[in-house]
Amino acid sequence: MKPSQSHIHTIRNLRYHVRTWGDSAAPKMFLLHGWMDVSASFQFLVDCFQREWYVVAPDWRGFGLTEWAAGGYWFPDYYADLDALLEIYQPDMPVNLVAHSMGGNVACTYAGIRPQRVARLVSLEGFGMGRTAPDQAAGRYRQWLDELREPPRFNSYTSFDAVAARLKKNNRRLTDEQAHFLAQHWAKQTGPAEVTLRSDPKHKFVNPVLTRLEELLACWRQVTAPVLWVAGDETNGRGWRTDSVQQLAERKAAFRDFREIELPDCGHMMHHDQPEKLAAIIEEFLARP
Repeated sequence: MKPSQSHIHTIRNLRYHVRTWGDSAAPKMFLLHGWMDVSASFQFLVDCFQREWYVVAPDWRGFGLTEWAAGGYWFPDYYADLDALLEIYQPDMPVNLVAHSMGGNVACTYAGIRPQRVARLVSLEGFGMGRTAPDQAAGRYRQWLDELREPPRFNSYTSFDAVAARLKKNNRRLTDEQAHFLAQHWAKQTGPAEVTLRSDPKHKFVNPVLTRLEELLACWRQVTAPVLWVAGDETNGRGWRTDSVQQLAERKAAFRDFREIELPDCGHMMHHDQPEKLAAIIEEFLARP
């Protein structure tokens, strides 16, 4: 495995952990992880890169080794955290963003908020949240209030082996070696025969504010960088996947310079399932003139 280094920064009053691979003099690539993931999760992908890169991958607030936020988690905070992070690592020129799932949602919108800061954008399974309707508002607020009374929790495990087994249950493509590597970064020992996830359980709170897709599309229309969407051919679930063909076409049309690839034989966690193929796709796209 390519070795990584850990860095600690104060970003917007939080102790932020950032993992890097490679020589800081090499071209930079920023990797942004998804919900319930961590920066170390990109290790298999980084190992497959053929070019020399300085890869910069933060643990988002409340994930991995980054400090938890007392007030909960809101998408505008991720935009502001990313803005501050880029000022630390590449303040003087546009950046290459490669982002997965929730990280992809953050990156796509940020690229419209600060179009001059993004040179190229690769979104892996991060194509915006599901569509909502105004009549869902009361129920969403009700659910949020109920969760405030009984905050959600994560289950604990008896060992890291038990965490690895759960990861393999969630993703049949993970090898034993991959699952045990991920378990060591996703979880921590909190007592005798007790291992818990590093993530803040507050991430499980429902967002009381409905997603307004029209606002996201308006941001995406401001993106000037070339955009590549990569989807797994066996992915399923909610969000953009529930769109009709016409609705999904609306999302894609919001970007002025857009292309897409469907990656075979993989699901949502494509950086685990097909890291070699994904690395080649990313490097080919970033090398385009």
